[in-house]
Amino acid sequence: MATSSVPSGPVSGPAASPDAVADLLGALAYGSLVAFDRLAADALLAPDLTRRARLAVMAGAEIGNYQRLASRLSSLGVRPASAMEPFQAALDAYHEATAPRDWLEGLVKAYVGDGITDDFYREIAPFLGDGDRELVLEVLHDTEYAEFAVGEIRAAIEADPRVANRLGLWARRLVGEAMTQAQRVAAERDSLVELVVAGTGDLVGVGALFKRLSQGHGERMRVVGLNN
Repeated sequence: MATSSVPSGPVSGPAASPDAVADLLGALAYGSLVAFDRLAADALLAPDLTRRARLAVMAGAEIGNYQRLASRLSSLGVRPASAMEPFQAALDAYHEATAPRDWLEGLVKAYVGDGITDDFYREIAPFLGDGDRELVLEVLHDTEYAEFAVGEIRAAIEADPRVANRLGLWARRLVGEAMTQAQRVAAERDSLVELVVAGTGDLVGVGALFKRLSQGHGERMRVVGLNN
């Protein structure tokens, strides 16, 4: 039923279809696999061994997340590789188009990209059954990386205020590329679109969801001291 008010947060919707669950877990699994590669590569850009080791540990955590998601897919009778494959082209295209040139760009990419992605999955998680909902929430990034990135970026801006403009432009490019690839996935995976629409209630609910995602992104940009 349509509503004239904007919901304050995600609401529980009808149970997700098996195809939607497999798609969602497949997207998360491939995202975790790529995050491992990305964090390991970003670690090589670190200015010292302490920072390099910290990112390497975070990369290892992503493999743990992948293994949990792959195990759940297998228990559903779905080959993990088959579940991930539909999302490979879009995610690879995003990362190829947004390869960071230095340490700070890598941090902003993870902070902005992972933040929006995690917000989206938190919105979608209530539409899943109990076990899958808990799994999705548990494999999302904890606050450790965000706090680490914020500290590094803010320190860099304090040392050289001119950095803020460059990184702000970079963040906007990241969001634009992410939206392009998200639209590509939406055009190809009807089950995910149906899950979002059914879970939010209608197109008004979908609009409210994206408004919340935009607000969350704006707050992250404000906290880190970048232009939105």
